[in-house]
Amino acid sequence: MTMAVNHIDSYFSDDSVIRRVHREYIVAFSGARALMMQSAHPVAVAGLLSHTGALDEPWRRLQRTSETMATITFGSREDADRATRRVRAIHREVRGSIERDAGPYPAGTPYAGDDPELLLWILATLADSALLVYQTYVGSLDRDERNAFWQDYRIVGNLFALEDSQMPDTIEQFEDYKREMLSGDRLYVTDQARTLAKRVVMSPPVPLYMRGMVELVNFIIVGLLPGELRRQFGFSWDPVRKLALASGAQYTKRVVVPLLPSRVRLVPSARAAA
Repeated sequence: MTMAVNHIDSYFSDDSVIRRVHREYIVAFSGARALMMQSAHPVAVAGLLSHTGALDEPWRRLQRTSETMATITFGSREDADRATRRVRAIHREVRGSIERDAGPYPAGTPYAGDDPELLLWILATLADSALLVYQTYVGSLDRDERNAFWQDYRIVGNLFALEDSQMPDTIEQFEDYKREMLSGDRLYVTDQARTLAKRVVMSPPVPLYMRGMVELVNFIIVGLLPGELRRQFGFSWDPVRKLALASGAQYTKRVVVPLLPSRVRLVPSARAAA
């Protein structure tokens, strides 16, 4: 459990945009979207994700990622350094090559868990997904706030061994990078990725009585995926679903979230840090 700490001892202060975003429980939904986007990179899904258990137990990986991000965002520098040091050690051990052709990547393409290109894509999916869910369901952020959020994520990237020169400098450059990745040929949804997506979206580890809530969460995750990736994953979508998603988001943003008490709205690590 992350303990309450003085913000001076943390990488981020109480007014950091990254804290404002990740304190919201609803932003936890972004993790599944991020994992699915990560898996759309054939080298990432063949290497980093398979070696860290995401293919077999995706929800455990999501939980580990959530716990690590909570420690970085709300915990002490000492705890954040300890957590990310463990992750970096795991990444250094990940080495291999993909077994079969996957889009632009021929069989035998090597991968490494500490490859800056893969690490940047992992970081970008986490940042983009959290930002999207927050702005869709909680509140809008202006350009300076979004830029401050990305600057916070650059600190997270440093903790995972990315250098400043290996990450976009501004939110505009970040958006350019994301568009380039989504419109280029570096992303290609493989059968491995589709299997992972089905496990994330169709088979979450929840009791039967929560299946109704699961269907709603699945609808949100699929709806918030970039259109081309959603098509490659094989999920259907249409204007009626798009309208329903938008209407539900507006109602949640304007009516539901503002009325929630903090014990329901905010994650425990955020309440503890406060």
